[in-house]
Amino acid sequence: MDCGLSRIVLDRNIPIPLYYQLKKQILELIEQGKLLPGDMLPPENDLCDVLQVSRPTIRQAFRELVEEGFLIRYKAKGTFVAAPKVKDQFLSKLESFNQEMLDKGKVPKTVVLALEQLPGTPEFNEKLNLPFDVPLIHLSRLRSADDVNTVYLDTYLSYDRFPGLLDINFTIHSLYQVLEETYHVRVDRAQREIEAVNARKNEAALLNIAPNKALSLVRTISYEAGSAQPVEYSIARYRGDMTKFTVEIYR
Repeated sequence: MDCGLSRIVLDRNIPIPLYYQLKKQILELIEQGKLLPGDMLPPENDLCDVLQVSRPTIRQAFRELVEEGFLIRYKAKGTFVAAPKVKDQFLSKLESFNQEMLDKGKVPKTVVLALEQLPGTPEFNEKLNLPFDVPLIHLSRLRSADDVNTVYLDTYLSYDRFPGLLDINFTIHSLYQVLEETYHVRVDRAQREIEAVNARKNEAALLNIAPNKALSLVRTISYEAGSAQPVEYSIARYRGDMTKFTVEIYR
């Protein structure tokens, strides 16, 4: 065995299932950097021979690590260490994506997929508390961290309220920064809801995942400081295997 797995020792004299011991020790090797993203784990049969355990034991340990996002399986290729998830405070903190990724030591990138004027619709205008005939700005972006596509985001704003917004280059400018510096609109709070969904075909293609893979769908209505009027409505689709959300709760 290579990749540090030769360090694994299973103790049959303690009341802890062997699969769980194996799982925890693989996880420790990942956390210690002895197993790195992209490292291939030995075949199940090889691990069975070396560790003297049954194949179901290996499979259960691997399956749980895959489900928790630490390993990834590729059909006909094997099992590999997954890239670490981006710990995201999107649910509890209003901060630009670029700044959040920079704070985590990652390199952010934004690709603008669409920046256009659209007719008002009952669905989106209602979220923005606008009459249904008010036109909208639609901004669609694909955002990545260290060249890994992480989130696909659609944002809607009032066209009448933000003249000239269609001329902004959002590959290099933050929306919140533009709103504050150009339009003197500072966003200071938001309502967010999260839902687990399966990736549709177009979403999967943009995020480089298989169709029907898990996504975290986050809907946001943000508000201007000191006002009850919404500023933007957005729908963000996060890769389930690349992102985890943290929420602080106080008593």
